[in-house]
Amino acid sequence: MTYKAPVDEIVFALNSEAGFDRLIQSGAYPDLSDDLVDAILDEAAKFADNVVAPLSWEGDQTGARLEADGVKVPESFKGAYQKYVEGGWSTLAAPQAYGGQGLPLALSNAVTEMMNSNIGFQLCPMLSNGGMEALAAHASDEQKETYLHKVVSGEWSATMNLTEPHAGSDVGNIRAQAEPRDDGSYLIRGTKIYITYGDHDMAENIVHLVLARTPGAPEGTKGISLFLVPKYLVNDDGSLGARNDVACIGLEEKLGIHASPTCVMAFGENDGAVGWLVGAENRGMACMFTMMNNARLHVGLQGVGVAERATQHALAYAVERKQGRAPGAAKDDNEAVPIINHPDVRRMLMTMRTMTEAARAICYENAVVADLAHAMGDEAARAKYDLLTPVSKAFSTDIANEVAALGAQVHGGMGFIEETGAAQHIRDARILTIYEGTNGIQAIDLVGRKLPLGNGEVVRSYIGEMRETAEMCRQSNHPVLTQTASELGHALDALEEATDWLLERSKSAPLDTLAGATPYLRLFGLAAGGHYLARGAMAATQDAALDPAFVTRKLASIRFFGANMLTACGGLSAAVMAGNDVVDDIGLEALAG
Repeated sequence: MTYKAPVDEIVFALNSEAGFDRLIQSGAYPDLSDDLVDAILDEAAKFADNVVAPLSWEGDQTGARLEADGVKVPESFKGAYQKYVEGGWSTLAAPQAYGGQGLPLALSNAVTEMMNSNIGFQLCPMLSNGGMEALAAHASDEQKETYLHKVVSGEWSATMNLTEPHAGSDVGNIRAQAEPRDDGSYLIRGTKIYITYGDHDMAENIVHLVLARTPGAPEGTKGISLFLVPKYLVNDDGSLGARNDVACIGLEEKLGIHASPTCVMAFGENDGAVGWLVGAENRGMACMFTMMNNARLHVGLQGVGVAERATQHALAYAVERKQGRAPGAAKDDNEAVPIINHPDVRRMLMTMRTMTEAARAICYENAVVADLAHAMGDEAARAKYDLLTPVSKAFSTDIANEVAALGAQVHGGMGFIEETGAAQHIRDARILTIYEGTNGIQAIDLVGRKLPLGNGEVVRSYIGEMRETAEMCRQSNHPVLTQTASELGHALDALEEATDWLLERSKSAPLDTLAGATPYLRLFGLAAGGHYLARGAMAATQDAALDPAFVTRKLASIRFFGANMLTACGGLSAAVMAGNDVVDDIGLEALAG
């Protein structure tokens, strides 16, 4: 399976669609420059193309395995991970005080997209990035000195231990226990499931971040605390000590991401796993949300990475595979042509490409505003980050599944055959809509928590920003862009109508908002995608330094997206406002029967 990091597309999306230049101009990153960004992205592309991406198929076929002394990943992954660590790829956005480079999250995320050409591999650094952020925000100074340097460097990895056999999305039901000891540590006992890279042999140590309850803690989420539980205890001099009472007792057999070990973790089956409280007691969910929000944006980037790889794979096949006469050929012309000549195949390929571009831009803007919020204390940026996070996660991963399915369809019968690799994209993408909060939960988060921010003013401000894009398209007098202005304007009308309806119904009929949440998130993602693609197309037409072929592609993208994707927004708005009655009318008994 071929993959080439789309550096030109990534740079364009960062600068012309996501507004990365705001970070350079902010002064918050004094070492940041266009030359540095280009150098990092070029080196990351080489690493992704030559080291990470080629291992995807092997990882899928070999998988992780549980042996007597722990979990083993494919041997090639160990070498790739060491090169990843030596290259400093884990340190890009990490705090400088702990060995990081202190660069923007947006730049790190652009690199992450390339590494997501092999998500089975990249899942380990992804979880470590989240652990890094949680420790930096909530750990004590002593904990940071002991653990954070090693996690930043990549020598140690980190995990998130939340889910239990009886408690998934309903976190308040977790039962893991934390017993305090006289020395300030705790003994952790409990079982956690679905723990990504819960055990492996790539890093020297694993820092588990574990949710558990202390004695007498309140019921529900208000009684949950966060604990740091290392695989190996750490001596006073920083060296590794005894093995902690933590073990992987089973690996899940999964549909996809076979190389990534998904572990059943047992804490304290013998003497109790030694752990230390992170943050305040009973404030574990607030601490964990720091890690979860980081992970949700990264899962969105996983969607972009899978979609990009599936698109490249399908395009390469469509150029080489010959089948059928050319459209409009003479009846006696029986020469087979590459299937890319057939309109329906080109429609599928354009759908794949434009949806991938839209998802990329949404995720990149999300990261840029996260950086502005963190580095500048920009509250408007913080609110926009909160608004876009569920959209980045859910829209991008929905897109990944759709693009992967279209990629298999382009292959025809060969798409159903494992040797082509098209099926792996489908299998790997399927989990993305489920973990780190299902896309249904993301939709509920969007309508229930994010739309009401600032009494609805945050979402209205964002819609206003998108309307400015439509107006600039209208004023451009470019035939493609003026058509885009109309299509984007209609999409925003639909979005605004649905938004106002949801904000009103959230007070009087909350079930209506829940029923309309998923179509609303899709509507929001399509409108946002149109906004960024239009912004990019305008920028492309104004940049004389760009290759004319690249400009043509950008115009083609927004023209296709406007005609084929934005036109769905009216129907989605109607679905949102249909309310709960259309869901509830049939009744539970009839539905189940």
